[in-house]
Amino acid sequence: MTVLLAGLITLAAYLLGSVPAGLVISYRASGLDIRSEGSGNIGTANVYRVAGRRAAALTLLFDTCKGLAPVLAARGLGLPLWTIFPIGAAAVLGHNFSFILHGRGGKGIATSIGVVGGLAPPAALLAIAVWLLVLLGSRYASLASLLMMAALPALLALLGYPLGDPLFALGLVLLAVYRHRGNIRRLLAGTETKLTLSRPARPANLGSRGH
Repeated sequence: MTVLLAGLITLAAYLLGSVPAGLVISYRASGLDIRSEGSGNIGTANVYRVAGRRAAALTLLFDTCKGLAPVLAARGLGLPLWTIFPIGAAAVLGHNFSFILHGRGGKGIATSIGVVGGLAPPAALLAIAVWLLVLLGSRYASLASLLMMAALPALLALLGYPLGDPLFALGLVLLAVYRHRGNIRRLLAGTETKLTLSRPARPANLGSRGH
């Protein structure tokens, strides 16, 4: 019964994760297909560039809840920890490789932090603080996201969570690095796009794909 219930929630987590919130929200806010605007990414940073603060905030909230909700549901039903890790992973993979978008998707940062928030709220809050500090200091959304993710395994270990938690977080870090490989190349080359407080009414497509 436990395995069947976990399997159903895992499937539901993937389906929920696959909902391209940024695409829908930005289209309703601006009438634009975000995949053809700005960096082409469907995540919060590009929604901010294309459709503004309100749309970006809604995207961030929805994408975070895609990871948080299945984990909280599994914990509420009393499922063991070994079943919750695949549930969380399914939500992130759904966001990154959405069946709705034919295997394409976002980079999974907000959904990942939602998953960790369901597992270990203090670690997630501290990681968000890292993200905010790096973003304010550098204006690089990709760098802030990567450093936030990189901090998670250490934070979980320092806060005394079982070994499985930091190991699971390490898997999320590796996936985030893979999805940000283009951003990493541009950060090293000094050509990554910074996030600014103001945005043009209709941003021109970037020559290189950013965050």
